[in-house]
Amino acid sequence: MNARAVQLALAFAAVYVVWGSTYLAIRIVVEHLPPALSAGLRFLVAGTLMLIYALLRGGRLPRLRSDWLRVAFYGLTMLVCGNGLVTWAEKWVESNQAALVIATSALWMAGLGTIGAQGERLRPITLVGLAAGFAGVALLVGGGLQAHSAPISAYAALLVAPMFWAIGSVYAKRHPVTITSATSAALQMLVAGIVLASIGLLNGDAAQMHWEPRSGWALLYLIVFGSCIAYGAFFYLVHEVSPALLGTYAYVNPAIAVVLGWWILDEHLGRTQIIGTAVILLGVLLVTLGSARRKPADG
Repeated sequence: MNARAVQLALAFAAVYVVWGSTYLAIRIVVEHLPPALSAGLRFLVAGTLMLIYALLRGGRLPRLRSDWLRVAFYGLTMLVCGNGLVTWAEKWVESNQAALVIATSALWMAGLGTIGAQGERLRPITLVGLAAGFAGVALLVGGGLQAHSAPISAYAALLVAPMFWAIGSVYAKRHPVTITSATSAALQMLVAGIVLASIGLLNGDAAQMHWEPRSGWALLYLIVFGSCIAYGAFFYLVHEVSPALLGTYAYVNPAIAVVLGWWILDEHLGRTQIIGTAVILLGVLLVTLGSARRKPADG
């Protein structure tokens, strides 16, 4: 196995396993810490650490105005609107349900991938997968609303978050920057950290910061593993493998999140939500298979 193959394997391991556990960590963080300010602190610290690492490894700051604008766009769509909304929603929604709804990011990526001059037509199997995936979300969210487990606004945030994540991911794939992936990821996190921390401070989050060991350790885990390691790995893979191969994380993460939520937080899914879960994962699988058949994975 050559060095590149090892790097790819380690990057996928980080995205598969670590990201599957971040939903649990976020849920624990927001038990005692306000969502916006805690997410802002997470990205400010992680972005600073990663930028130092990137510069020590020979990276450089962007020299082109277009690079700065693209990095800011990635950070706003994927981290502020994507991850920020998930963090806010998990104040009420259990981590396993949040992870399952966010799995639809693969469906949004497939749909958005048809737009524009570089767009590709969807195969019939992909269309079936899209329909199944969103039907599964309807069952999952509907079951949660019937059980009154969270306000409708929290589920709405979870429905919108993967759309923003997909927008940022597709745009990043089509409009790469001229700096290293580590430098790009670091700057994206700093942009997101500034925006989210500002929102939190304006909202009075500073007065609601109640540091508890449990939430503090979870936040540290998100900084080191969820952001520095896993997000850096994801952005490396964006430019190294095909969207079809990268999209496989969308049905591995929820499986890990469901097990961890059940094991550590005693979270459960009702019968309707279990059916919705199965339909979502089937839809994501069909979309991934359709994409793989259309364009073989590189790497």
